[in-house]
Amino acid sequence: MIIKDLVGTYNIIGSNQDAAENTYNGTLTLSLDSNNRIIAKWFINNEQEQIGTGFFKNNILVINFSYQSEDETTYKGVVVYQCISDSVLDGFWSEKHGDPLFLGSERCFRIKEQEELLN
Repeated sequence: MIIKDLVGTYNIIGSNQDAAENTYNGTLTLSLDSNNRIIAKWFINNEQEQIGTGFFKNNILVINFSYQSEDETTYKGVVVYQCISDSVLDGFWSEKHGDPLFLGSERCFRIKEQEELLN
């Protein structure tokens, strides 16, 4: 698999970095910049946008991300995805100020383009 195979939009399901196993869903859009680095944009629970940049090697995708909370605090973290295929990513993540005893988890499933579905 090469980095260009990952470009696209994915449905995500995940759990937060805490003992309560709070879950969320949303979308993840992956694109490339002019240096073939990953640009990531998450839209979580139809309300929170997160952005990140990353790199890809040996079917592992690593993205540093950040987002602003409602009180304007900026949170930062890192997510690591194992690329099961170009359509399924399995990951775990941690935020700087998250509970250090737990990792968040996330699974991503590629959204097929309408044109692909018709073929």
